[in-house]
Amino acid sequence: MTDGLMTGQVAVVTGAVGGIGSVICKRLAEAGASVVLLDLQDLEKIAGAADALPGDNHLPISASITDSNALKGVAEKIAARYGTIDLLVNNAGITRPVPHNDLDGLDDELIDAIFQVNWRGGFACIRAFKDLLANQNGGVVVNISSIAGQTGIGSNVAYCASKAAINAMTISLGRALAPKIRVVAVAPGWVMGEYAKRMPPEYLQDQIDKTPLGRLTTPEDVAETIIGIKTMLPFSTSCVIPVDGGRPFI
Repeated sequence: MTDGLMTGQVAVVTGAVGGIGSVICKRLAEAGASVVLLDLQDLEKIAGAADALPGDNHLPISASITDSNALKGVAEKIAARYGTIDLLVNNAGITRPVPHNDLDGLDDELIDAIFQVNWRGGFACIRAFKDLLANQNGGVVVNISSIAGQTGIGSNVAYCASKAAINAMTISLGRALAPKIRVVAVAPGWVMGEYAKRMPPEYLQDQIDKTPLGRLTTPEDVAETIIGIKTMLPFSTSCVIPVDGGRPFI
């Protein structure tokens, strides 16, 4: 169990009220962290999610991670409230199913939106919060990637490419921001979240059958890995950690 491992630490989670993000926030709070819930949703909804977390020192913020000026304001709010950031989880992301052979179906607008949120948004958060992360305890950035970034198998070609770009950013910034900030990516396989639940049951079973450990990744798996990176892997940076049950490249 990870309860208490992050007592006194401050964690920022983007996409905080989504299926995976909400579980990450819950586990971080249970581990003792003060959680900044950053999401594009209505502030009342984010505040409700914050109130539902264990502990009472959490901060809900409504802002777009694609708006760099807004992120500067977010950094100021966090600095005023906590003075530092120990962990940034770049979890926000978007996609839409488009068959990989349907090149016309992957229109320019969708491509641009995917890269704006999945890659540029994560980079913008790191850029905005780097001074708060560069604290004496050593801040950590965890970028939520996907095995799609290596396999090229995912909801669409642009999504896979955006996750590959996240991996490259992780490796690059892990070097550039060392030694004050560590940067690690977590690459889940198929996550049993809201997106997966919309898939046909026979398709999900096929994914399970292809996974050596016999089940899909859960949001809890992702959350526990994030906490482990922050608290138990102090000499890891510039790397991509799979959370895929041994899923082969098929």
